[in-house]
Amino acid sequence: MRTTIPEKLLTIAAEIKEHGSANLTRLTVLKKWFEHPHRLSSFAIFVAKRASGSKGKSIGEAAKLFRNARALFKGKNVFCPVVSKEQAERLHECLQAFQNEHKRLRWGTTRIIKNHNLFLIEEGLRIYLWHSNLPQEGYRLAATYCEHYDPPYGNSLNGPSATKIHEIVRFMFTVEALEDIETKRQNCKPRSSDTAQINEEGQ
Repeated sequence: MRTTIPEKLLTIAAEIKEHGSANLTRLTVLKKWFEHPHRLSSFAIFVAKRASGSKGKSIGEAAKLFRNARALFKGKNVFCPVVSKEQAERLHECLQAFQNEHKRLRWGTTRIIKNHNLFLIEEGLRIYLWHSNLPQEGYRLAATYCEHYDPPYGNSLNGPSATKIHEIVRFMFTVEALEDIETKRQNCKPRSSDTAQINEEGQ
């Protein structure tokens, strides 16, 4: 089902190009898009799979986690993901344990994330496994995926964020196109009453 939300994201990307940055909360428009069934679980695996394939040197336990993630997602269609729940839960547990350091602040405790891509994989799996019916989780994942730190702008949508937004837009266009194809296919199916009539006439 076609929506206008991808075009709204393209407007945000254009704003980043023109003005240098945009507020992360601009991505809240995605909440409405994720209300449609199955879109969030698909997006969660899309982000996790892209993060698992990111280029960069990793050693030790981090490298092992990346290898395990790539093995889990290998051959999986992000537009109709079927991922082993048992393997996904096991990997999620390992990812969470790997970055389990916390720092006490005046207003509370914050978790220290040293490897952003491993955190994206962890969050993608968490949503796929337990929160695929919560649109706000999709917005948070998109914000985490797109945000970038730049001294003049802080943590916001800036610089490479525009490229990430374009990646999401391409994903959304594909999902909507596949939904349109499925809707047309369903509409072309003969109703059971029509099938019965055809069978009677063919006898």
